[in-house]
Amino acid sequence: MTNDSNEITRQYFDSLLLETRYFDSTLSDTTINLFGQEFSMPVATAALSHLNNTAPDGMVKMAEGAYKANALCFCGMGELDELKAMCATGAKIIKIIKPHEDNDIILSVIHDCEAAGAFALGMDIDHAFAGNGEYDNVLGLPVKSKSTEEMRTFLQATKLPFIVKGVLSVHDALKAVEIGAAGIIVSHHHGIMDYAVPPLMILPEIKKAVGNKLTIFVDCCIESGMDAFKALALGADAVCTGRAIMPPLKEKGSDGVKEKLEEINRSLRATMNRTGFKTLSQIDDSVIYHKNF
Repeated sequence: MTNDSNEITRQYFDSLLLETRYFDSTLSDTTINLFGQEFSMPVATAALSHLNNTAPDGMVKMAEGAYKANALCFCGMGELDELKAMCATGAKIIKIIKPHEDNDIILSVIHDCEAAGAFALGMDIDHAFAGNGEYDNVLGLPVKSKSTEEMRTFLQATKLPFIVKGVLSVHDALKAVEIGAAGIIVSHHHGIMDYAVPPLMILPEIKKAVGNKLTIFVDCCIESGMDAFKALALGADAVCTGRAIMPPLKEKGSDGVKEKLEEINRSLRATMNRTGFKTLSQIDDSVIYHKNF
């Protein structure tokens, strides 16, 4: 068996089978309310960074595409001016902050995000450690793991919804509830650790533990509406897609992002139609079957 967490995650996605329910089925509705804002789909862009390497003004184009599709947009590392430009597109931007070693930097970034017009913010707690057994250094920025009290301090420093990214256990999900987070992203950060449990494998346990106390996003290997449906059926409220939007971004800019998000959402609707779920809130795991994995 492979040790690559992305391959393991893809295999797990593909091990999940669905039954169909056609009697009394109708066309489905994928609109969703997230943190007080209505979106056309439960599909958001992932917290990508440095997309200028993919397309000119790539991060801003990603935001424009999300705005055109009426979808939520996460973003990762980047300068303040870039965040301002992303927010200026009209897109609802959730800025994910690195766990900088210096907490004053984090508090400063929180203030800057608010001033820039961010819709929400959060932190990717899974980017604190390097593979050599030490704390990581991300493009010259030293990072460090954070205690529950430190995380609570960051959350209390803002009035914006706070999302914890990189949750892959009931332990961390309950900690997110404890500090008062608005949401979590269940993710292994594109295989930052070998043999990581697939997000969809741990997701039902997380959902059972936290209930409706926070909004649950799922990231990693979301490539289609079928993938999105499976995540929603197992307990997610919404999903994030990253690498799937990069080729269309490179080819067609913001229109490519819009078209890809809408393609994923159309596929999600088609799957909902065929499984008998009219709204997102109705989707559950009663249609899921597991083949040997």
